[in-house]
Amino acid sequence: MNESGATATPTFWRHLPNAITFARIGLVAPLVWFIWAHDFDRALIVVAIAGASDALDGLLAKRFGWQTWLGGVIDPLADKLMLLSCFVSLNIAGVLPGWMMWLALARDVVIVTGALAYHFLIGRVMPQPSTLSKVTTCLQIALVFVLLVHFGSVLDLPAIFLSGLTWLTALATVASGVHYVYVWSFKAMAAKHRQVT
Repeated sequence: MNESGATATPTFWRHLPNAITFARIGLVAPLVWFIWAHDFDRALIVVAIAGASDALDGLLAKRFGWQTWLGGVIDPLADKLMLLSCFVSLNIAGVLPGWMMWLALARDVVIVTGALAYHFLIGRVMPQPSTLSKVTTCLQIALVFVLLVHFGSVLDLPAIFLSGLTWLTALATVASGVHYVYVWSFKAMAAKHRQVT
């Protein structure tokens, strides 16, 4: 308890979600290493831990009101870093087609480039993930999970299922990228119009 009679514990613990997020970022290195070494079972365990930590930090932040600006920035970045690291690593390991990896990378480059351009030329960007974007992210995560399960010792899945999920994820990735370009181009034109008038 401090001099004013208030306890300092809540202030300390409110940083716990961010600490968990940074720990999740630290899991990227061993995850990439396991995939490169074709140790897909251990990679799957790391992915499961990362998923649990993602759910935990979000739960803590919302349950106790520990949301921070930093957390709002690093949490999606941590998720994206881990997801893209998986795509690149799985491609290098020879279990994910190169074109699928490049589609995922290109989509995110387009989104980030557009967001930066909007920020510097128009104004502050308020991230608003669309339903299509959320579906795309879920499909990408599912694809990574399924590939790790299939090429590990957990379960041997039909080739047609893997192919179907890959193509579905690819279509959603392209559609999401095009949707982002359309929506934010429209917002940019509307903002420019308001500035002129």
